[in-house]
Amino acid sequence: MNIITHNIDDIVKKRIKIEFDTNYRTTIMFELLMQNCNISPEMKLQHVLKMYYPNISEIEDIEEAIDNIIWFYRCGKEEKSTQKNRKNIINQIYSYEFDAEYIYSAFIKEYNIDLTEIKYLHWWKFRALFEGLSKTTKIVEIMGYRATDLRMIKDKKEKKFYKEMKELYKLPDMRTKEQKESDFACAFL
Repeated sequence: MNIITHNIDDIVKKRIKIEFDTNYRTTIMFELLMQNCNISPEMKLQHVLKMYYPNISEIEDIEEAIDNIIWFYRCGKEEKSTQKNRKNIINQIYSYEFDAEYIYSAFIKEYNIDLTEIKYLHWWKFRALFEGLSKTTKIVEIMGYRATDLRMIKDKKEKKFYKEMKELYKLPDMRTKEQKESDFACAFL
């Protein structure tokens, strides 16, 4: 699948035969909902299905509906489960909630797209634009600080600078106690 050579709406409709919300706002809300530890998995499931499927009564297979949401979230790509992917989840480098202003200003600066006024933007297009933001945007600069592995920096001044930047732009840890313990255990695998 290539968003330049293929019609992404047709790709989604070919897989998901019933009405499905492809707007970027829906998927941002999905991601925020999944990160919310105060909502039970059952409630999350109910909310997610209502978010993506305007006519929930058309869903014939709940598992397939969920698989389709995850497939769509990944922009039509299949997951490659690796230790690196697990590490990226733990070391989140952006947040649609806490970095909203930086993301908004980057889209204005780079693409002249006002995310507060645009009525519709396909999630896959939004992700492509987000991934394509240049180093001159504050959000990309911040993500660079967050992603920096301090163990790889040998120069003491440089290491101190990056440590300070990581602390300055640190995202709140939204994981539950159980998730933190599980992630700690996984770090030794």
